Amino acid sequence: MSTAVATPKPKVLWPVNFGEFQKSVTSEPEWLKDARKAAFEQYESTAWPTSKDEEWRRTDIRSFKLSAFELVQPSTPPSLDDLNAVGPLRDALAAHYSTGIVQIAGQTTQPADSSKLGQVTLTDFQTALATHGDIIKKHLFQTVSPKGDALAALHAAIFRGGIVLYVPKGVKLEVPLYALSALTSTHRVDTSHTLIILEDDAEATLVHDLATTGDSKPGLHLGSVEIVVGKNAHLKYVRIQNWDDQTWHFSRERAVVDAGGSIQWTIGGLGSRLSKVNQETALAGPKASAQVNGVMFTTGKQHLAYFTRQDHQAPNTTSDLLYKGGLSGKSRTVWKGMIAVEKDAQKTDAYQKNDSLVLSNDARADSIPGLEIEANDVRCTHGATAGQVDPEMVFYFQARGIPAETAKRLVVEGFFANVYDRISVEPVRESLRAAVARKLAIGKS
Repeated sequence: MSTAVATPKPKVLWPVNFGEFQKSVTSEPEWLKDARKAAFEQYESTAWPTSKDEEWRRTDIRSFKLSAFELVQPSTPPSLDDLNAVGPLRDALAAHYSTGIVQIAGQTTQPADSSKLGQVTLTDFQTALATHGDIIKKHLFQTVSPKGDALAALHAAIFRGGIVLYVPKGVKLEVPLYALSALTSTHRVDTSHTLIILEDDAEATLVHDLATTGDSKPGLHLGSVEIVVGKNAHLKYVRIQNWDDQTWHFSRERAVVDAGGSIQWTIGGLGSRLSKVNQETALAGPKASAQVNGVMFTTGKQHLAYFTRQDHQAPNTTSDLLYKGGLSGKSRTVWKGMIAVEKDAQKTDAYQKNDSLVLSNDARADSIPGLEIEANDVRCTHGATAGQVDPEMVFYFQARGIPAETAKRLVVEGFFANVYDRISVEPVRESLRAAVARKLAIGKS
């Protein structure tokens, strides 16, 4: 009788080994070094994702070669001058946000103005380790587990840099904060970690842009976002992914919301060659709530896969998710959503919807809503639609003297309108509208 033998994990290694990487982070505390080591051991023992895995069977990463990217950053450190449109960036900070932080490949090139933060901390990961080490130790890798898959484990083992927002108990920020994570023509790998912590009764808004400037060379973002929202705390978090079409984007993102707390979480998926994002919200305390907004627009051969999860763990919690996607060219979107209700989460009220507007015959949208309900006193609904621009609508506009292309653009803007209306940060609404309009122009067929 033969015995089945497990297939060994293919060796997909960075150009430097983990021992050499450890030597480059000698200034870190021992607890973090130990956590990195455990994560790397997890990575080595975890199979690389393949199309045989349910989560990856619609997302093919066989052409992704990890060894093509350098873990060690270039010897020349980045500067703000490496970014295009430095002037408009500073103008935006002055006009819409109290202050902001700018990073290139996880390295800070412009710190936030501490004089405008008061008791709040918005800084890079290394500085936060030095000033708030106990808080970082308490929360790091607790919201997003390195055991999610091989990429999650690898990120935890080798991440460099990142952004930390910490709002102490009872502190309320009225003006939004800003963060920019960028890649340039010479700095093409970003493994940064984002950690957002709001203590009880705190309030804040953070707008986080991910963007590429410079030449289109192969790039990689291997990241993670951990969000902790305390009791009766309220967070608005906007994360707009707008990498160029040569950048691979992998990210695991999760928020835990305590009793009476709320999060309004807006995702923009506009750029990258391929994106695979897991976005989860756990409602861990009674009367916690979440509103999740998603805007995706793809052109060319882009592939965006977003997996969402609304995890109701406590009674009387609410969640409301609306994702909308537009597709042109030969692009593809994959959205897989799950509402999970644990047995103690009675009186849950949850909703999720994904709508896709397909603008070419070669584009494809996969929408897979789902429910996992263990409680018996809940209201949970979900839905998904996909369709093309109605020719009668275009004809209606043309009959009133509006050209066909303009009519098509107006229909697309109307399609996204109700998700825009849910976004409470005005500059974000306008920038998303403008970005979709640019993508629509690029994706003309």
